[in-house]
Amino acid sequence: MNPKTKKLLMTLVGILIFLIFVLAIVLLSGRGNGNPPPPNNGGGSTTQPVSNVELTYWGLWEPASVMQPIIDEFEAENPGVTILYSQQAFTNYEGRLYTRLQQAQASSEPAPDIFRINNTWTPRYYNYLTPLPTTIMDSTTYAERFYPIAIKDFTAKDGNIYAMPWEIDGLAVFYNKQLLSSSGYQEPPTNWDSFIEAAKKMTTRNEAGQILTSGLAMGTAENISHSADILSYLMLLNGADIMDSTYTVANLTSDSVITATTIYTEFSQGEDAIWTSDLRNDLEMFYAGKLAMMFAPSWRAFDIIKAAPSIEFGITVLPQLNNNPVYYPMYWGDGVSSSCKNPDIAWKFIKYLVDNQEKIFSNSSQIRAFGEPYSLVSLSSKLESNPYIKAYATMAPYMQSWSMGDQGFVERSLRQAVTEIVEDNKSIKSAMENAQRDINDQLAESNK
Repeated sequence: MNPKTKKLLMTLVGILIFLIFVLAIVLLSGRGNGNPPPPNNGGGSTTQPVSNVELTYWGLWEPASVMQPIIDEFEAENPGVTILYSQQAFTNYEGRLYTRLQQAQASSEPAPDIFRINNTWTPRYYNYLTPLPTTIMDSTTYAERFYPIAIKDFTAKDGNIYAMPWEIDGLAVFYNKQLLSSSGYQEPPTNWDSFIEAAKKMTTRNEAGQILTSGLAMGTAENISHSADILSYLMLLNGADIMDSTYTVANLTSDSVITATTIYTEFSQGEDAIWTSDLRNDLEMFYAGKLAMMFAPSWRAFDIIKAAPSIEFGITVLPQLNNNPVYYPMYWGDGVSSSCKNPDIAWKFIKYLVDNQEKIFSNSSQIRAFGEPYSLVSLSSKLESNPYIKAYATMAPYMQSWSMGDQGFVERSLRQAVTEIVEDNKSIKSAMENAQRDINDQLAESNK
């Protein structure tokens, strides 16, 4: 190596050592002064502490006294998160909620971040919801934790899940123990034919043929609280395939549907009718001890206990036609608005509520006879130990529904069809054709 080359090489080495020395001083100085590390711009994410997150939560059945202890625990485990709970009135709840969600998409009008939806609403609401992230719960885990009906009801046609079930509920048989006992029954029969035979046996009339005591509230629309649900139950029990895969076309004129509607309306017609349109509402008849059996969801027990505390009643499973049981669900779930600015935290909170169902049930039991029937399969044994809701442990695994979307419109149309058949002597086929046309026109808009 000649002298010039050696000198150049030594100079470059010296410069390199100097630069390394300067860089070390800069790095040590920055760390010592508490400067933050440079931002991550490589597309990955870094965990940041949550701060000043407020989530509004619309509930329905539980007052703040029930919910706030659970909310406080969640907030303690998640510093910086505040849940603002509001118990909503059930009257016109669906209309108020849907309007707020629509406004939130088109303007700055706020919508609740978390809210309750009915199990039939998913086709109409999913465009206003944030899907359940797999980081919170994947579909396999969801299917394992909840009853089969939940994943069917809360999965939209895009394949995403949009709510977690708050409870499991649906139609059951409410019965007056004294009226059954006086007719030789301890409980309502579970076989359909025997059940109807018992209903006829317990129906009494005066000399003019007017019904004094009815064995079963079924056959009309306006004086039966859950008439549309009962008709839907009969359709599904009879094997009807009602809704197509797009959730925009309902088939209400198939042989299965026509047969189910015929069976339903026959109970209010002819000399052997066990229920008529001139009777008082089914609940009022039950309160008065003039109705032996009716179909209703579990929460109707609170109405009976309050209005008629002297009535001894039981709740049991729906009667069945064969060995392939079909039971009808009527329950609610919690979802997250598409306008929510912190959807992952909102979903985390919903999962927290699901995981703490026993605490919520216990809190609810302080203000009424029982809490919401558990939606978790793992808690089915807890349902079995409660006389008011033990029937749901049997029925929940076999529940079937049809996703109406615009539930209010569909149920009004079904009640109208029943009224036309019973009171206006319209043919069943004609009445159901009209209902089908009106419903499908509505679903084409609401279930897009």
